[in-house]
Amino acid sequence: MRRPVEGEVHVHYGQIYVESAPDDHVPDLAEAFAGQRAGLCGAATPGFLWLNTGLHTGDVGFTVEVRDQAPPLDPAREDVVEVSFRPASDRSALVQWAGEDSWDLDLEETDHRVRYCASGMDRARETDTRSADDPQLDRYLLQFWPAPPRPSRTAS
Repeated sequence: MRRPVEGEVHVHYGQIYVESAPDDHVPDLAEAFAGQRAGLCGAATPGFLWLNTGLHTGDVGFTVEVRDQAPPLDPAREDVVEVSFRPASDRSALVQWAGEDSWDLDLEETDHRVRYCASGMDRARETDTRSADDPQLDRYLLQFWPAPPRPSRTAS
């Protein structure tokens, strides 16, 4: 297992993304979530994931894991969704809103299953904004592993 991202990342508008398309097209909300029922991780646009957070603006806890196989589901996570994802190029990154910062994920250009897990979203949404001196409110785990495409699903 690799952890290309571990720590805190900054979010604006409750959003952060995984981008891999050569033109870095950022879809709008409706396009990113087209045909999906869960509103946590939009995977409808090829090569792109739209990840929602509870916090509107500030730093959230964030870990990305790249695995060889499906990990066990952590029962401590409050909100969990799984989607299918295939990078659109050999470069993929976790990208902050407006491209303010990014982290290379080094994903293979093959089909992946993605699990996006959240804890503390409701509390963070109520707070809205976190300043540098405030305690961490919400945290997220984004896991990738090779798997054939399947429909999106929620789990908990």
